[in-house]
Amino acid sequence: MKLKVIIGLAFFLFTKLSAFSADGEYAVAKIKPGLLPDAHVIKRMAETRYEVISFSKTRLYNKYAITIMNENGDRFARMYEFYDGLRSVRSIEGKLYDANGKMIKALKSKDIEDRSNVSEISLMEDSRIKTHNFYYKVYPYTVEYETMVEFNNTYMFYPWLPQPEENYAVEKSSMTVSCPSWFTFQYKMFNYNGSPVETEVKGEKKYTWQVNDMASITKEHAIPDWQFLTTCVYFKPDKFEFGGYKGSMSSWNELGLFQLQLNKGRDKLPDAVKQQVHQLTDGVSDAREKVRILYEYLQKNTRYMSIQLGIGGYQPFDAAYVAKNAYGDCKALSNYMYALLKEANINSCYVEITAGEGEQFFMPDFSTDQFNHIILCVPMATDSIWLECTSQTLPAGYLAGFTSNRYALLVNETGGHLVRTPKYGVKENTQIRNISAILDKEGTMQITASTTFSGLQQDDYHSLINNLSKDKVKESLQAQFDFQTYDILQFEYQETKSALPVIKERLEISVSNYATITGKRLFITPNIMTRANQKIAIEKERKYEIVLGLEYTDTDSVEIELPKGYEPEAMPQDMAISSKFGSYRSSVKLVGNKLLYYRHYEQYSGRFPARDYAELAKFYETIYNADRSRVVLVKSETTPK
Repeated sequence: MKLKVIIGLAFFLFTKLSAFSADGEYAVAKIKPGLLPDAHVIKRMAETRYEVISFSKTRLYNKYAITIMNENGDRFARMYEFYDGLRSVRSIEGKLYDANGKMIKALKSKDIEDRSNVSEISLMEDSRIKTHNFYYKVYPYTVEYETMVEFNNTYMFYPWLPQPEENYAVEKSSMTVSCPSWFTFQYKMFNYNGSPVETEVKGEKKYTWQVNDMASITKEHAIPDWQFLTTCVYFKPDKFEFGGYKGSMSSWNELGLFQLQLNKGRDKLPDAVKQQVHQLTDGVSDAREKVRILYEYLQKNTRYMSIQLGIGGYQPFDAAYVAKNAYGDCKALSNYMYALLKEANINSCYVEITAGEGEQFFMPDFSTDQFNHIILCVPMATDSIWLECTSQTLPAGYLAGFTSNRYALLVNETGGHLVRTPKYGVKENTQIRNISAILDKEGTMQITASTTFSGLQQDDYHSLINNLSKDKVKESLQAQFDFQTYDILQFEYQETKSALPVIKERLEISVSNYATITGKRLFITPNIMTRANQKIAIEKERKYEIVLGLEYTDTDSVEIELPKGYEPEAMPQDMAISSKFGSYRSSVKLVGNKLLYYRHYEQYSGRFPARDYAELAKFYETIYNADRSRVVLVKSETTPK
């Protein structure tokens, strides 16, 4: 009897414990149904606390648990904490839970990887990373981490972004900033209802933000920046200390004055370089020509190499260092170019900017470090010359899509000034293509295409011909065009380097079975090489406004010599569309045995309300179909055999 009682008691305890574990804090069954649709990841909880201890010491506490619903969310299960001369990782804890919320494993210190975080483009970095992954693959599962990072400055104030990506839902997340009463900071909120909860006790102020039950977001075509779609809060200190320097973010001017401190005395050139500057420019009277000469001198005698050591991630290596070693990062090379121009008695300005294709998000009313790159600006009497000092191939005065059309902080002797870099629009970003083609009786076409690309339309070709071998260029061309089977017979490029660069391309292509010949009929698409691929589905309900960025113009003139003896049976009608999104014109006619086709398309930029989405979809669909319209020709009965 006693044995039966013991066994029965053990079974009772086991079932109770199983029921408890199945109903753990992170049990998937506890997730509200409204958070499940389209979610690869669900943040179960997150508590972030940023503590200001003094002007030179802060701490960031972070505890979070995320449930990985499927393999698409696995990358969020890895924990990363970076450290370097500006921050140190004080503690890391972690746990793994199954779908029932039962803890499977706890993180041990020996499981944490500690490795260099030096990027491939860097020669030297003092950045390292502590990272961990449970490598669990039974879905869904939950990881929980708790970390504490300490900073030796008040410059680095990280934003709160509870929902970092699409297909990411949030149950609850909070952010608390605590600081002494004498410390002041500003914040900017996006999509947050109300104001933070503020308290002050015994000389310590606390500000707390919290969100609950955020459903996942699925991105739509041409949406605004992520910050406009979800909740986030940005912070900045009014005054700060950083690497022994003191500064202020109270205005753009003050932020520029801080950068001046970092740059002070770092523009001294070796005597040999000074002599070289004078040899190159003393006999030149035109200031623009002097800039071009010295920029090309920089390009020929230095190369880009990232060096990020402590405050060196923000402070340039001095000009003498670059002259001696012939390399530097964006800060060092821009500072070196500044020194070269200064020696030639040409004033220039250090410019902080956020670089990257499509990187347009910026808060012009929030003077904080929103930058990741440095370029140079040379103010002239009527305009400015912009210099990308990390490139060994770009022409002076041209910024490309990497840094054009965005806000930047121009730093001169009076401080910082918010400006915008040049925008290249429909008149600058052009593609003008002339095609002469011959179609034989079997449907094979021989094409000679001469194309002139300018502005942003030449960027990819600039990279192609300046960075790849001839064989690799041909390999790229062989995969570029919308033909089933074709061969690149010849290709050549001519590049004109100027403030608005131009590349001319000449191609000879043989395309098998371009036209379809069935009995007496010949079917052919007169638009040979420039067909729109933009075709978007009409959504049931558009949520967000439409943002179109790149502007450009494409013009095609095509002449196709056909086999003799064909007459038109069906010809596409001339097309002309004009809308707020762009304009399109096309026409085709048969003159003798030559098919003549013309196409002109302009893409505009702008922000449009969500209600315009159906109109945009229709605009793209019309162009898509027009570009693929076919001509049907029939062989004349009187054609001699």
